[in-house]
Amino acid sequence: MLTICDTVKQCVSHFKIGVLTYDQIVVGPSPNMLKGKLRQFQELLYFDMEQTPLGEWPEVKEWRSVFKQIGTDPSRYRPSSESLLRRVHKQSFIPSIHSAADVNNFFSLYYKLPIGIYDRDHLTGDIVVTIGTQADEYIGINDRITNFERKLVTKDAQGPFGSPIVDSKRTMVTEQTTHAVQIVYFLPSFTETQCEQMLQAMKEMFIQIHGGTAHTKLII
Repeated sequence: MLTICDTVKQCVSHFKIGVLTYDQIVVGPSPNMLKGKLRQFQELLYFDMEQTPLGEWPEVKEWRSVFKQIGTDPSRYRPSSESLLRRVHKQSFIPSIHSAADVNNFFSLYYKLPIGIYDRDHLTGDIVVTIGTQADEYIGINDRITNFERKLVTKDAQGPFGSPIVDSKRTMVTEQTTHAVQIVYFLPSFTETQCEQMLQAMKEMFIQIHGGTAHTKLII
């Protein structure tokens, strides 16, 4: 079960997240189709940024606004989607990691949203999206320790494991993962219909590549 803490809703009234639950999937090296799609889309984004500065993109502006409402300095701690876009802007294109990470990165760039994917076998109990305290920190997939005081953070019974900034090593998906959960941090301005359509598109592409079964849910 996943819920949004009341403290988040008090800061950002229309905050919403999408959850995709996957079972019996097979994660491995990305097929050439996915690698090509990821690379080609980054090249298109790079040319878009040549025309319009990243700071003027509506999705980037809105996520920075959300961070400010929560109490996070968006120039110091960026949404993961903006961090990916900034890499593309520097032509430091995101390489292929494995099929699950590549699909996740593709959709994060495509929708310009922070999206996390986690190994469910490394999660315990209910999940809550909340605002972190000084006690909330973890080693991220970037091998750095991040503290989540006054930042959005996602926790299970063992503690914090994910966020729109960076995800933890504890719950990262690997080629051994067979059960996963993907969390999409939607823009507050999105309609429920938009969110549902995005979740369906993500589910279809993920299952096409990884097999297994999937369920989607919008949490508002």
